[in-house]
Parts: sequence; structure tokens; C-alpha cells
Amino acid sequence: MEENRVHTFHIPVMGLAFSIDTPVKVARFGISSVVSIVDDVLIEQMRKQYALSRGESYDPITSNDQDYRARRITEYLNLLHRIVHEQIESLKTSAFEKGSEIAKYFEMLADHSPLKSLYRRMIQARDDATKKALEDELRAKIVAGSIDVNIMTKIDRLHPGKNNEKPPAEFSDALSSLRGFVKSDLNSSVVLSAGLNSRLFSYMAQFTEFLPDENGDFRKKVTLKVSDYRSAIIQGKILAKKGIWVSEYRIESGLNCGGHVFATEGDLLGPILEVFKEKRSDLISEIHELFCAALKERGVRPPDSPLKVSVTVQGGIGTTEEDRFLIDHYQVDGTGWGSPFLLVPEATNVDEETRKKLASARREDFYLSDVSPLGVPFNNLRNTTSEQLVQRRVLDGKPGSPCTKKFLISNTESSSHAVAVCPGPNLAYFSKIVSLEEMVGHIYGRMQLITATDRPNMFINELRLYIDYLKKEIQTRYDSITTREQNRFNTFKANLQDGITYYKSLIPELVQETERYREMMRDQLLELEQELMEIVVPTVPALIQA
Repeated sequence: MEENRVHTFHIPVMGLAFSIDTPVKVARFGISSVVSIVDDVLIEQMRKQYALSRGESYDPITSNDQDYRARRITEYLNLLHRIVHEQIESLKTSAFEKGSEIAKYFEMLADHSPLKSLYRRMIQARDDATKKALEDELRAKIVAGSIDVNIMTKIDRLHPGKNNEKPPAEFSDALSSLRGFVKSDLNSSVVLSAGLNSRLFSYMAQFTEFLPDENGDFRKKVTLKVSDYRSAIIQGKILAKKGIWVSEYRIESGLNCGGHVFATEGDLLGPILEVFKEKRSDLISEIHELFCAALKERGVRPPDSPLKVSVTVQGGIGTTEEDRFLIDHYQVDGTGWGSPFLLVPEATNVDEETRKKLASARREDFYLSDVSPLGVPFNNLRNTTSEQLVQRRVLDGKPGSPCTKKFLISNTESSSHAVAVCPGPNLAYFSKIVSLEEMVGHIYGRMQLITATDRPNMFINELRLYIDYLKKEIQTRYDSITTREQNRFNTFKANLQDGITYYKSLIPELVQETERYREMMRDQLLELEQELMEIVVPTVPALIQA
């Protein structure tokens, strides 16, 4: 598939299942999305369902088959690729009629898009020959959204064989997932999240698919999901030394996001983006130097100049004003909108009951849970069937969240009837189930889906989450704090104060917002600053110090 992106946003990975077939739903409209490839059982079930519904033959890949996990992933990704390719070909030949999919493709584009301008010229054309020429030009410019895949690097268990023997390292979870992606027909990106995995990074270097061709293009690209600049440059350098180029750094808010959260030490999204903006050229040049040296060692001709690097951001974006500010002020190449798409039946897989709960959820219904089998906090929603199951386990004296399928710790063929949904807290401000066109229209400012007039800016929402997080962390360690923890909390608090100071100076830059909005943001910053000042970091008891 062509890599030209026609939208300025993408749909990030959402859980194991919610975006498992999102490309089938949205890629034909040029919208890129990310599929989790950790759950090979679900992937095989989805392959069976789609193959049979399309009248294709289906040959099961069982857990007794050699390299079954990677093969399941490869075959499913190839199926997605075929379906989207067929959809695009069909769309290209359809008529430009009101309500048609080809009309929907162009009408959903941002109003400032050059393709949208070309489409308007075609609509307004009165001469048949001119209209036909413009139609042909538009058809030729249609591209599918990218089908990207996600590997959570922490999920990398090496499963014992049938006779409890230890298999080779390449059959671990993450490495098998990567191999499944590499062997697929997709020309897209693997999104690596959850931090550094040395075994996986070294394994990647074995595949020539990650090497650039003479034009600097890749068959397979690498995207790093990071929470700050330090993480980006450390991982980027490690990969560069192995001859792997990172084509995109995907910055995600540490707390104001869906799924598992990886909190920073109080470094907030705005200041993090400012650092990326200031040091982006340094990052690219440093990575380029290491990358070229590694390619020379491998006998591969290095590029004369740095290859393209994109920087995108996601986590808590809720309005078109916020979206445009991130792109214009921080000069990012795109944004990710995740949790709001849980309210779009045309885009994600969510059962009707859960989707209704998501639509009616209020701010207090979202909370940070500690029951993930990974040992990493994740955002959760109250009163889902999964959360009810957790509460029952507490009453039964078995606290924690069972990982029934064991994908976060092992891999079996069993299943769970509980629905675990982990939306970002920003979803509290979206209150109804909507169509794909409505959500895209909201992103691009053609309509307003948030009716609350008191929704804080996304940066304020994140700051609130971090202050609450710091309070909770201090409370859990109050009576047994160590010197190391005391220093960490003081640093955390100081970083939050630096963030508040930064946001105070940023307010005049929010020129697309009203003066009332900017004044409300000033007041909220002052309130949160006062709240932060009142947080007392306990001192280490003299006995422990001694």
C-alpha cells in the first residue's frame, strides 16, 4: 500500500480486540489504524470468521503446528491486506454520487486538505470533460490508510514446549509476533510500546525488510511509542546501532491515555513536546550518524542524508482546537485519537452494553487500576463486567484481575466472558454513540460532539491526573518511605511545578481559544499550583536514615 497519508490523525491500538479489525472498517477511507498482534487465538478466530464470511477456504493453524503463533499473525494480516485492497479497488470504480463511499472518502477529509479542494473543484465543475478529468485525478490519488501493528515489548514470555523443553528464543511472544508481521504482505509499521526489549531489538536486525532501499523507502517501518525525549533517544540510538531506523516517534501522555499507563517522573506532555520541538534536528542527526555506521558494518550502503522521521502525539486530545495547536505549535506530523472511537460502531468492536456505558460514563467513573497481570497501572471504567469480576474476586479473598487467556503471562486456548475496557479519562467528555463521519467531522472542526462547556484543556486534565497520582504514591509509602523515594517525590513535585510555570507562559499562544477559555485555564493552573504546594513529601524517619 502507498504510504501517503491523507488524514492528519490515526487510530491507535485499543486493547487486544477493540481495534483488531479496525482496518477493515476504516482503511478504505484513508484512515490509518493499529492492530494488536499479541493475541494469536483471537487473531485466528478473526481469520476464520472473515474467511468463511467471504467464501474463502479456511485451513486452521493449530497450536500443534510448527511456529503456529507467527503463522497465525501472518495469515491474518495478509487477509486484512487483501480485504482492504479489494475495498479500495471497488471504491475507485464507484460513482461520485451523494452517499457513495467514494464521496464519503473525500468529504471526510479536512477542509484544508489539497485533496478536499480538488474534490470541491470537481463538484463545482460544469463542463463534462473537466469534471471527468478531475474525477480521474481524484481516483488516482485515493490511498488506503496504513494497517500498522502493535507489539507490547513487555509481553515476551518464552513458552515451554510439549514436553516442557525450552524452545529457541525466537519463539517468544514478541519475537514470534514480529516474525509474523515481517512475513506478511503489509507495507506498514510495527509500533513498539512499553519500553526497551534488547532481545527483540537484536532480533529485528536479522530482517532485511527493515533496511531502506536505494530511495530511502522501507518494506517494513518502525514506530516507537514513547513518553518523553529521553526514552526516544535512548531506544532510537540502540536500534540505530543495530542498523534499524525509527521512522516515527509516537509520543503518548504518560497518564492521560487509554490502556496501560507509564507515568513519567512528573514531566508533563506540553514541556515534553517542547523538548522534541527544540531537539528534533539533534535527535535525527545523532541517530543518522549511528545508523550509517551500523549499515557500513553490515556491508549496506548508507543514505547520504537522514531518512524521514515523523513525530506524532496522542493521549487526551478532545477538540479540534487542541488538535490544531499540537500540529501548528509543536510542529508534530499528526495526532492519535483513540478512546473517542470506542463510541463509533463503524470503527471499533465494542458490545452494545459496554458502548452505552462508555457513552454515559462521567469523570468519576474513570479510575487508575492496579490489577493488570503486567504489574503496570491501567485506566479502567467502573461497572463493566470485568470490573465487577474483580470486585467479586476481592470479596472471595482472591484480589487481582485474572488473565484468563494468559496472553500477558502465558498462552492457552481458553476464553473469558468478562469485557475489559480501558478507555482514557478524556472519554468522559464524549456522551453519545456517533457515526464515523461525525467523529471525523469533530476532529476537523466541522461539528462539536463535546457539549460540556467546562471541559478543561487537555494539558490541565493531564496535570490533574499527575497530581492525583503523586498524592496516591505518597500515601501508599507514607509510613515506610525511603531516602530514594523521598528524593523521587521531591523531583516529581518539582517537575510538576516546572510544568505549571511552562503552561502559564503558554496560555497567550492559545490564540484559537476564547479569552474566557484562556482565563479559565489561568484560574485552573493557579488552583492546581496551590494544591501541589500543599502536598507534603514525608521525611525519612531518623531510625531508617541511621
